[in-house]
Amino acid sequence: MDGNFGQSVADFVAYLEKENEQRSIDDQEHFFNQFDSMVPTDEVVREIDGNTAKLKRNEPKFYSITVNPSAYELKRLQNSSEDLKRYTIELMKEYAACFNREIDGRAVSLDDIKFFAKIEHQRTFKGTDWQVRENQPYATKLLELKNQIGRIEQGKAQGNIRNLNKQISRLEKEAPHQQNGKRIVQGMSKEGPQTHVHIIVSRKDMSNKYSLSPGSKYKNSETVFNGKSIKRGFDRDRFYTVSEKTFDKLFGYHRNYAETYQARKTFINNPKLYFSTLSGLPTNEKSIAFNILRKAGVDYSMLNIPTNKVQLALKTIQRLKRGLDKAIQSGTIGI
Repeated sequence: MDGNFGQSVADFVAYLEKENEQRSIDDQEHFFNQFDSMVPTDEVVREIDGNTAKLKRNEPKFYSITVNPSAYELKRLQNSSEDLKRYTIELMKEYAACFNREIDGRAVSLDDIKFFAKIEHQRTFKGTDWQVRENQPYATKLLELKNQIGRIEQGKAQGNIRNLNKQISRLEKEAPHQQNGKRIVQGMSKEGPQTHVHIIVSRKDMSNKYSLSPGSKYKNSETVFNGKSIKRGFDRDRFYTVSEKTFDKLFGYHRNYAETYQARKTFINNPKLYFSTLSGLPTNEKSIAFNILRKAGVDYSMLNIPTNKVQLALKTIQRLKRGLDKAIQSGTIGI
């Protein structure tokens, strides 16, 4: 987010309204929170921007949390919008519980959290997406060819435009990542179910007195302020864990190992154990896990993981890790 977003939520709210411009009034998604299912956009801006007492100019005034269910998770929902609204409220209860803070001598609760959430149903490819990045060499060559055609048409160069167009057609088809027969580029809409949730959370609590930061470097500690002992911290590990468990419990979702937060942690801390666990899954579970990873962009030929631990050589692990680094970042919650 650029610097303007740090001082006012107005631009971010306007950005989140972009989908409604293409939808009928009856199909539009509205901001919601624990109290109201239809919050006007001007109220969101007013409440967030007006809840910043004693915050310095360079301090964040709000945080953005994104809830990104996978295609597998979305299939489990009966009504994606209503189900995700239920899940968001339950998630924010857990968010409050993950703060190691007290407000007036009691633990932080949902009623202390000032937030507004918005459901979106579409996504577009960003320049940082791995498909766009891996298509970039082709995009560069295509741009060079198109510029060359432009110079020929302007009489600034000589060449065969017909042959250049043939090269362009060939490169378009050779790009490794395609969608519906077209090269994936930045700004292209992603196919398939893409429903997700954006949550705007005020840095300050409902009373505008206490600062609640999920970005705190502390998990569970105490400090002395004005002669008083004050608890501080936010347990992000717990938040990720309970967000997953809450979804599974709420919707009766059977989560594959490759989808779990624990698997992600294992992959980061002990890749050899991660691959060994994958290879040791029951046949059906392993097939699903490999399918999940393949759809996330891992080369299928790399998924023939040997069962013999001795065979898990460092070179093999490093090769697999390069392919999985981009795929494993599929956690449901991001702050």
